[in-house]
Amino acid sequence: MQWLPISQQHYLLAEGPFWDVRQQTLYWVDIVGRLACRIGPDGYRQWQLAEPVSAFIPCQRGDALVTLASGVYRLDLHAADAASVLERFCVADGTPGNRANEARCDAQGRLWLGTMQNNIDEDGGDLPITRRSGGLFRVDPDGSITQLLSDLGIVNTLLWSEAGDRVICGDTLDGSLYSHRVADDGRLIDRDTWAGPHARGVPDGSAMDAEGYVWNARWDGHCLLRFAPDGCLDRLVELPVSHPTSCVFGGPNLTHLYVTSARTGEASTELDGAVLMADVGIAGTPCTRFAG
Repeated sequence: MQWLPISQQHYLLAEGPFWDVRQQTLYWVDIVGRLACRIGPDGYRQWQLAEPVSAFIPCQRGDALVTLASGVYRLDLHAADAASVLERFCVADGTPGNRANEARCDAQGRLWLGTMQNNIDEDGGDLPITRRSGGLFRVDPDGSITQLLSDLGIVNTLLWSEAGDRVICGDTLDGSLYSHRVADDGRLIDRDTWAGPHARGVPDGSAMDAEGYVWNARWDGHCLLRFAPDGCLDRLVELPVSHPTSCVFGGPNLTHLYVTSARTGEASTELDGAVLMADVGIAGTPCTRFAG
């Protein structure tokens, strides 16, 4: 596979890639740089925000959601200044000292948001994680909130089975990806360890292909791990970045895999912090816009 950067720009902590099939546009964020970014047929644009931002997800009504420490906000994509066009939509996690992290929409267009203890200081430096105060929340299109899990470390990866009856959700502090059954009332039950720790880094964000295989970015692992639907390791994909953070399928046929990465203090490659792309020859599952 030939991995190439999609632009010359490098980010501090690029994360949360989302491919919008309707617009053929890639959305992502720089959490530490406080940027919401997108690139598509109309070129590249970024919005500077006042807080770390973990996800940038377009909505059915034409605007987008951004997930900040102080809440989930709507962003007017046509306004020139993001600061003046942010409208708070809801506060999913009111725990003091927490921030948003992983966020994806399920097939019904509901936002699932994982939170964690804030680990970023005002200057963008690292803060220690001293407690498991994170949670997993579901935000419905009307703004109502359901807490699904609690006492989590660092929530990463949110993927659903084709039937929608199981969700894979990882905790980077544990080094594991877990499978939960979705009960008829929406609760998450029967947690199983789906893929445990591996020598090549710890689990960060993931994408699912059309065959049900999961491509998991490995923080500090220089690679992706592709897991079979039963959680067994299928292959290891080397990357030219040391700290890949997440990935998503995109392109006209959903065969392009986009990988976000971070530029850390121990960065060891010239591409660290870049957003990469390769045609992996396997189609992925599409992202879903927020239904609200």
